[in-house]
Amino acid sequence: MSTDKTGGFTGAGGGGGLLSGLGGEIPAEAFNVVRGDDLEGKVALVTGGGNGIGAGVARRLAEGGARLVLADIDDVAGGRLADELGATYVHCDVSRLEDNEAAVATAVERYGRLDLAFLNAGIASGFGLGEDFDVRRYRLAMGVNLDGVVFGTHAALPALRAAGGGTIVATASMAGIVGIPSDPVYAANKHAVVGLVRSLGEDLRPRGIRVHALCPSFADTAILGEGKAVLERLGFPILDVSSVVDTFFRLLDSDGTGECWFVIPGRESEPFTFRRVPGPRS
Repeated sequence: MSTDKTGGFTGAGGGGGLLSGLGGEIPAEAFNVVRGDDLEGKVALVTGGGNGIGAGVARRLAEGGARLVLADIDDVAGGRLADELGATYVHCDVSRLEDNEAAVATAVERYGRLDLAFLNAGIASGFGLGEDFDVRRYRLAMGVNLDGVVFGTHAALPALRAAGGGTIVATASMAGIVGIPSDPVYAANKHAVVGLVRSLGEDLRPRGIRVHALCPSFADTAILGEGKAVLERLGFPILDVSSVVDTFFRLLDSDGTGECWFVIPGRESEPFTFRRVPGPRS
């Protein structure tokens, strides 16, 4: 992995649009880097933190000494896990900007800072663009899966900047890398998350803010719904949540940014290598 004077983070893409709102560069030695083996005292926000991948990551973060804000719409599960981990729970509909801002504000008010935002909340779509198209469900899916990452990032940036940097991880999916004919809307919003992460990585690098996407294939969470039985019937391997959690912590230790880490049964997780696009000809 290569390094440079702006802080040792490398990635694809360029530009400085967000930096106009964040100020200039800061010295590399001032960067606040979140590492999997150095979590003591770090403050993390986990959306969709009451169940599945969010809950698995939250437990591991807590074991490492991180202080947590769990955000979810499942108040029972989220509150129960927060009590178990000595964390703070907030009700948060990630499709609402104000809920994301309130969750970040809770982290700062309760713990004094924010170092890590895990934007993990997500739902399945389960319909196409033909006769089964449902505009209400479409807005809901895009609101949670895409707006939740956009709003969560926007809300977290000022707090991460105040901390001298930090890390944003968004849960995308392998559906953000390959087409999913059975759920094109889900693939669309996950592709958008992947594109957002790849674009933000280099843009936020000079501020010491790393941005990554976690891209699991089918994982054993509630989002599978009735699809789990179909996958099992077809013999398609389903990821254990612990495999996704393991990759999350490998991702934290990466010196890159704008990376999209795939998690696939039977393969070692790593950042997906996107093919270089053809350049213009004169």
